[in-house]
Amino acid sequence: MSTSVVTSGSAQQRMVRGLALALVSAAGYGFSGPLGSAFLEAGWSPGLTTLLRIAGTAVLLLPVLVVMLRRHPLTGPNVRKILIYGLAAVAGVQLCFFQALQHLTVGVALLLEFLAPVLLVGWTWLRTRRTPAAITLLGCVVSLAGLVFVVDPFGPQQVDVAGILWGIASAVCVCVYFLLPGGGEEGGVPPMLMLSGAMLVGAVALTVTGLTGITPWEVGAPTGTLAGVEVGWPLMLVMLVVLATALAYVTGIIGIRLLDTRIASFVGLSEVMFGVIAAWLLLAQTPSAIQLFGGLLILAGIVLIRRAENRAPAAQSELAAEA
Repeated sequence: MSTSVVTSGSAQQRMVRGLALALVSAAGYGFSGPLGSAFLEAGWSPGLTTLLRIAGTAVLLLPVLVVMLRRHPLTGPNVRKILIYGLAAVAGVQLCFFQALQHLTVGVALLLEFLAPVLLVGWTWLRTRRTPAAITLLGCVVSLAGLVFVVDPFGPQQVDVAGILWGIASAVCVCVYFLLPGGGEEGGVPPMLMLSGAMLVGAVALTVTGLTGITPWEVGAPTGTLAGVEVGWPLMLVMLVVLATALAYVTGIIGIRLLDTRIASFVGLSEVMFGVIAAWLLLAQTPSAIQLFGGLLILAGIVLIRRAENRAPAAQSELAAEA
């Protein structure tokens, strides 16, 4: 009996640590919007802001990459995974998100990015030609209805179409993050190697696109405004790199390893809440009531989709037990 008590206590401690790290990660990601928006408001281009963020994180994690490469030599398939992860799940999602911030508030941009689970349902439907469960379809309908309210096309402040498209593009890049194995035994790439390698790939890619003019580099004012206070760009960059990128990614990976993936995905929904709070505190941005209602619908739809995912493994286990 003492052994079972110890095991139960250990599992509970693991859960508490995992939840704490997942919440820290969500809070860090939530602050990326206001910090990035401060750069954009100061006249810095999205391309240069994204490059500084990713390159700064790559330099910060470079010692980790060197150590991990010595311990885990890369194979061809793993190199391809890191390349795709770096181009889409690191550089792509951040660049599209910052582009969306030029046209949308932080809260609306985040809500569009969180349509990724709905897009994944559609992708799976097309790929397998199997109709999703009714609760999954209901979740998609609810989320899409929420999108209409978030966009609020008939409201006094009409949302820029370009911002909507950039927000949906960021959601597509988030889909790559979910579709591509993030590491561990199944993926073959340890999470910290995947993360540090992808940051380097993203930094190189954004450097190339910047030099070729695809993502123009424009340096803005030397200071930005946060919570009504003028802050120098080096300090804003340190906050963006350390708090909103490196800390968020690392704690997120460790949190997922400690938690069940489905639980971690639910905790990740709190990023929208942290993002709205951070935008309110640092930029005085508040969504309209109708947009908040739409945001709640999007989150409710995602919860329904996640609930359907939870039911599927349980049903498979029951069938296996009966067999």
